Amino acid sequence: MLREMNVRAGQEIEIDSLSNCIRVNEDRLYSTSLFTDVDIDIDTISAHSIVLQVRVKERWYIIPEFSFDVVDRNFNVWWTEKNHDIRRSIIGVTLKHQNLLGNREQLGVTAQIGYRQEFGVNYIVPYLDKNKKHGLGVEAEISESKEIFYATDSNKLKQIRIIGMPMLRQANVSVAYYYRPQYATTHVLQATYYRAAIADTVYQLNPNYYSNGSKEMRYAALNYRISVNRVDNWNYPLQGSKIIGNAFSLVGFKGMDFNTYFTLEAGQFNRIAQSPWYTSVIFRGKLSFPAQQPYALQQGMGTKYEYVRGYEMYVVDGYHFGLLRTNLKYELLHYTIKKIPLKYLPTLPLRVYPKIIADAGYVYHPQPGNSFLSNRLLYSAGVGLDFFTAYDFKIRIEYVINHLGQKGLFLHIHSE
Repeated sequence: MLREMNVRAGQEIEIDSLSNCIRVNEDRLYSTSLFTDVDIDIDTISAHSIVLQVRVKERWYIIPEFSFDVVDRNFNVWWTEKNHDIRRSIIGVTLKHQNLLGNREQLGVTAQIGYRQEFGVNYIVPYLDKNKKHGLGVEAEISESKEIFYATDSNKLKQIRIIGMPMLRQANVSVAYYYRPQYATTHVLQATYYRAAIADTVYQLNPNYYSNGSKEMRYAALNYRISVNRVDNWNYPLQGSKIIGNAFSLVGFKGMDFNTYFTLEAGQFNRIAQSPWYTSVIFRGKLSFPAQQPYALQQGMGTKYEYVRGYEMYVVDGYHFGLLRTNLKYELLHYTIKKIPLKYLPTLPLRVYPKIIADAGYVYHPQPGNSFLSNRLLYSAGVGLDFFTAYDFKIRIEYVINHLGQKGLFLHIHSE
């Protein structure tokens, strides 16, 4: 806890900045995701000396996360294009311990069944030294998919499934070194070995799924990541700034050659004066090289969290992209239900934010084929509602109009 706070015994603090100091440190402790409630109280000893009493209520560290997901790119595609077919679901359970030995060690075991079968384990020790600046993590995962997206046609993914035959098998193992010299800054250096193989049917449909006419891809990857996160709440920021940069180098042994790419995410979050209005501007971008890459690596926007809102139903492949998201939010509800008779949920925070949104994005592809969204400006606008509560649970409901004149109501359960 002292590692996270920016105040120390014997430190001199201006009386006018004391309340802000307490608020900042409460936010810092809450952002660790270890506590359901944080309160810092002041006891005055003399006119020039105070004692800070920090009271926290622990979360439930051993968290079984039961997940229901779909094989499709997002909930909206599954609901509209796949007629919310329950058979396209992935049911999983992840057993996590987020504070194994009392020093924020994380141990997780994941098992999934359904369209995608997966087993994975990871262990992170954030503090190896006395000064709590160096850490280490290891991870291993194997998976098997009954369905695979093998090509993109008119900004829609084409998939194939043959009953009783896996379409894709994957396995990877990685080790990561963490260096956190100060509260907001973290460096990560990660080495990964990855292996994947596709079925003969997939290769026949798309011989360029991997490079060099291969049905298998094996590579070693080295990833450097730096994050500078100076926001008030790491799980749902309202004030502050953050920047996250990644540099990846992939050395292929089979199914791909050398590949490198860079990603950047930057966000600025502000409160308008002392009003309940907030603004946010978020940028994400990617540059990848060389110009010729296998289909499996041509991920522009639409396959993960990078998408212009209002285009959730489309995929835009490409080597480079830029995305800008802007929000104007109003804090409609900021309330905490207290004295709940549950040990690991004594309080229940409720936060509701109506918002106005506007996005813009661009994806570059040297050979766009029949894509009508590559190499052109994409933009949209709309309104939405964010709901945020305990254990970092978030729901986003957004009604958006894109530049094609298409309107839609979209649901997301992750942050922007």
